[in-house]
Amino acid sequence: MLDVRRLNAGYGPVQVLFDVSFEARTGEVVALLGRNGAGKSTTLKALMGLVTRLSGEVRFDGRRIERLEPFEIARLGLGYVPEERRIFTGLSVLENLEVGRQRPRASTPVWDDARLFALFPALASLRLRRGDRMSGGEQQMLAIARTLAGNPKAVLLDEPTEGLAPRVVAQVAAAIREMKRSGVAVLLAEQSPRFIDSVADRAYRVEKGTLVER
Repeated sequence: MLDVRRLNAGYGPVQVLFDVSFEARTGEVVALLGRNGAGKSTTLKALMGLVTRLSGEVRFDGRRIERLEPFEIARLGLGYVPEERRIFTGLSVLENLEVGRQRPRASTPVWDDARLFALFPALASLRLRRGDRMSGGEQQMLAIARTLAGNPKAVLLDEPTEGLAPRVVAQVAAAIREMKRSGVAVLLAEQSPRFIDSVADRAYRVEKGTLVER
């Protein structure tokens, strides 16, 4: 589903990633483990076209995407949950989900509201609550649910457990396992080895912008 070959990327003239190569198959959870500043988040942003790609090849579902704009990549079915969550704080839970909605895709699971509320039961009772009146954990669940509302083929998750209570971490882990069971490929950037061991099929250690098999 994701095939990355010798990707070099950074911020303007500053190179951060050096010949990054990996793949993530349909229904597989692949994790990037490393400290802050190692290049995990930059890897996800480079896949989405949010930082400068200097060279390399990125294929998503068999199609080259390294020259596409972020909105074009999202329309193809690559979902992205940023570390900052970036929900629409002035909109309700239901309105946030509607903003993220995309049409169903062939051979891809459909995530309607009923399925999303079954995945995150805490959101069901908050469906009319505005984003700025939600806790950090609730906002994280909404950020993931909003991305799934786009019926993605693959999801990039950037530090999804950072600062969350153990109860919410468990719900995020359950959501990742459900994505896997549904055939969604997941690329996870995370600092916690324990969390990675609980959800990932494979992991890479990110060190100074390069990947080492864990």
